[in-house]
Amino acid sequence: MRAALWLLALFAVAVSIALFVGNNQGTVTVYWPPYRVDLSLNLVLLLLFGAFTVLYFALRALAALFELPGQAHRWRVQQRERAMHAALLDALSHLLSGRFLRARRSAEAALAQERSLSASGEQLANAVQLRALAHLLAAESAQSLQDRSGRDHHLGLALEQTSQRNTSSGQETRDGAQLRAARWALDDRDPQAALIWLSEMTQGAARRTLALRIKLKAARQARRTLEALETARLLGKHRAFSAGAAQSIVRGLATDLINSAHDTAQLQRMWTSLDANERAMPELAIHAARRLTVLNGDAALARNWLLPVWERMLDRSGGISDPLRIKLIEALEAGLASVDGAWLARFEAAQMGNPRDANLQYLAGMACMNRQLWGKAQQLLAQAAMGLQDVRLTRNAWNALAQLAEQRGDSETAAAAWKRAAQV
Repeated sequence: MRAALWLLALFAVAVSIALFVGNNQGTVTVYWPPYRVDLSLNLVLLLLFGAFTVLYFALRALAALFELPGQAHRWRVQQRERAMHAALLDALSHLLSGRFLRARRSAEAALAQERSLSASGEQLANAVQLRALAHLLAAESAQSLQDRSGRDHHLGLALEQTSQRNTSSGQETRDGAQLRAARWALDDRDPQAALIWLSEMTQGAARRTLALRIKLKAARQARRTLEALETARLLGKHRAFSAGAAQSIVRGLATDLINSAHDTAQLQRMWTSLDANERAMPELAIHAARRLTVLNGDAALARNWLLPVWERMLDRSGGISDPLRIKLIEALEAGLASVDGAWLARFEAAQMGNPRDANLQYLAGMACMNRQLWGKAQQLLAQAAMGLQDVRLTRNAWNALAQLAEQRGDSETAAAAWKRAAQV
């Protein structure tokens, strides 16, 4: 379409010129004493057009001639810039491929090219960011080569380049340098230094997933369990881990926090500091109750912590695993000496609701034995001893049966029970 329009315009111009030139009778007379020159108007117009064309191209040629030194200078600068960027890309490629020594040399070559450009008076728009990235690549290569002095030297220069923080790219580069410094501190087994680097970052950058991952590792290495637990919660909210992995990490950190308690008051404070979802985890509740028992804490408080787990165990739709059932039975057994009537009613109701559950029979039988209900304890423990799968509970059941037999003077039955306990 455009070509057709140009063709029509060309025809229109040709027709206009033909109409004007074909019937043009005008002349131009030039007086140059003692001469007189008569020229046709068409020739004069043609000569003027030719003179304009010659003058235009002559001026263009002179401009191009005078511009040659500037073009040569720009070409040399462009070649230096290309060599600088090529060296930076080579450094990144060598670093990714594990050629650390070559990566460091390429990064230093890029820095040398940039210094040469700056010395010649050329100021690049991204010079600060380029220098910082080149120093970071050199520092990363030095870290891989176990050259800590070289790493610290280039890291300091990278941070110095981004100290102004006057642009968003400069701030991002500085955040990246601080993150790398924190990661290197973790590699050197210096979690305190890693936490210091992270604390110097801006609030928004410190809450990024990568920063939180580094903080979690550093806090665990530094044995700051509470700080690590809070970081793991943030990572779980950011979905940095899968749901199962996040729950496992939080559970492990909460367990370490419980183990770090040295008295009952400290353990209670740690337990209340946990989230409701964390306190509802069966593993944590059982572990906290057993830890409270070890610290000679209130057995009633331990049973209150275990109540949600007990209800969950009885719920057939969302029960707990068999190993956790055994741990729950052992935790409740440790506090049977002070068990109240409400819990005795729970034990009895659970055993009657699940008459074939040997674990519930064992717990109810031990509770009856502590309440000196000898006959009922004998019946429940005898049934439980034949169906228990856990070795420790089975041995305890036979020991209890032997004690009951000795109490009523049946030495033969007691001896048989002691023998069965020894054979478990």
